[in-house]
Amino acid sequence: MKVFRRLAFTFFILLLVSCKKDENKNQDSEIRDRYFNLEKIGWKSRSYTQVVDDIGFTAIEVPVQYFLLKSQGIENLHHIDSLYEENKTERVIEFTFQHDEEKDLLDQEFTGLNYTDAVKYMSFGLDKDFYVVTSKRDTIRCSGANYERSYKVAPLQKVLLFFSGIDPNDKIQLIYDDHLFRKGTLKFKFKDPFTPLAL
Repeated sequence: MKVFRRLAFTFFILLLVSCKKDENKNQDSEIRDRYFNLEKIGWKSRSYTQVVDDIGFTAIEVPVQYFLLKSQGIENLHHIDSLYEENKTERVIEFTFQHDEEKDLLDQEFTGLNYTDAVKYMSFGLDKDFYVVTSKRDTIRCSGANYERSYKVAPLQKVLLFFSGIDPNDKIQLIYDDHLFRKGTLKFKFKDPFTPLAL
């Protein structure tokens, strides 16, 4: 009788382990499908552009998953999934400035500053000009900005803006109080959060 119980218990444990492996395989497949869908749409939401006096201001929301996969790789998607769960209230917006005739916007004719001071402002002061208003009417200040220097090679200036504490289901509106080019206040309304594809 004891042998039968041991055999039944061993069989039961093997059955549980087998089911757990199938469950992990299904979860892994589901996560891969979600990331594939994000990649298929180009990793970015729609591009919102406003042109004021020959300068194009473009805002694009980039999902957090893109940066996690870029830094961590695709080997351990469960790890990426858990990192996303910890950071899902973060928002990243790619913001670009470009002149219609591809002139360097950091020249004094556009900013009123010498070139070095304009670069310093882009690097260290630009984050104070941005904030987000959520669909719940909360105002979230930019928590950081990363200016990607082009060294006069590319015809545009790009900055990544970081915002924290935003519900992933919230629709947001980016507000830019332009102190560098003195073009006033620009508003960019993001209509579609990434929730349907989020992990």
